[in-house]
Amino acid sequence: MRSDVEDLMPRLLPIETENKTEALRLNEGAPRNPQEYLRQVQLEASLCPEVVVAQIDPMKLRKAQTVNASVSGCQAAPEGLSPSLGWQRQQVANFSNVRQSIAKHRRHWSTQTLDENVVMMGFPPFLSIVSRLNQTTVLALLEILVGWFEEGELVPQLGRWLYALLACLEKPLIPEAHSLIRQLARRCGQLRTTLPSQEDTRLPALNLLICLVARYFEQNDLADKHE
Repeated sequence: MRSDVEDLMPRLLPIETENKTEALRLNEGAPRNPQEYLRQVQLEASLCPEVVVAQIDPMKLRKAQTVNASVSGCQAAPEGLSPSLGWQRQQVANFSNVRQSIAKHRRHWSTQTLDENVVMMGFPPFLSIVSRLNQTTVLALLEILVGWFEEGELVPQLGRWLYALLACLEKPLIPEAHSLIRQLARRCGQLRTTLPSQEDTRLPALNLLICLVARYFEQNDLADKHE
């Protein structure tokens, strides 16, 4: 059966069967040459219905379906683990100063080798290294580290790298960066709920990353609530 659409469109390989006898023979045996193969393909296509309706059992779908729910915001901090508003404002101010210093010295660093002179200017090696990278590389590293963080803990070295990458992240954020930093903050919030007490050494770093994502990068729905 030929559809109206098929009649209107030109054939890329316009090969037709010559008669009914040939069509029957092509349908019975294997093609002997390329022309017969193409004719057999056309014959099989002509026998296919134009519309196919799948028979679906709704009951099986209800039993097999999976519902994935995602939490858009950070998990609330347990009592006593949430930082004060004053602390958050101070961290944002400090972070802003770091970013301004990076922007000021980045052009100079791009022409220098990474040596003690760069570190003596007041910047740790992590910031000095990341500040030399373009945004594509910064985002690629951030994606890798956030992926690792999803499966592990926030060790000090990872925290320093994450801080450096955030410090070198350009605003306004592109969608990929927006998604990554929100993922980072949510993971920090998740780990924070597992801390045994406010004396845990991981708490300041977790609070700091959540604070920077929420307050500096204006992801306000992720911010810790305050009185």
